[in-house]
Amino acid sequence: MTRNDPFATMRAVPSLTVTSATVRDGQRLAPPQMSGLMGVAGGADVSPQLSWSGAPDGTRSYAVTMYDPDAPTGSGFWHWVVANIPATCTSLPAGAGDDTGSGLPDRAVQLRNDAGDPRYVGAAPPAGHGPHRYFLTVFALDTDHVDVKTDSTPAFLGFTMFFHTLARGFIVATAETPAS
Repeated sequence: MTRNDPFATMRAVPSLTVTSATVRDGQRLAPPQMSGLMGVAGGADVSPQLSWSGAPDGTRSYAVTMYDPDAPTGSGFWHWVVANIPATCTSLPAGAGDDTGSGLPDRAVQLRNDAGDPRYVGAAPPAGHGPHRYFLTVFALDTDHVDVKTDSTPAFLGFTMFFHTLARGFIVATAETPAS
């Protein structure tokens, strides 16, 4: 069995370089990026700091997502979804995805995550389910505005930006909750 690849059905595009002061590719998420809202002891639901570079000419905006393809739902779990980040913005501070989006650029919009809230919700893999992967992805888009609202689904955003994606890059972090 092949593990779910969230980009398997997307067209190939150039890569962005994505870095973070709070999340390392291939490493475990720290307690601040885990979900206290979903019952993880010590979890703080603080969105990670992200920076990106290498966007191609024609980039007019960005979108940022955090997705767990290993959630036992049949459709994964969207933890954070932000659209309409201006092309002049190439980083987000830690905590940008709070209830008010206080660290997001003015015209950026947070969509509802799969817990139902337009904010960042940290990792909370079910106890004993094994390690989960968390794809923190930045998409460079050829439009300055994707027509989505805060109550749009992450899947609708993905569909809407499918033909507008010029490049994407990601960091994959992990988390696991041991069986009790």
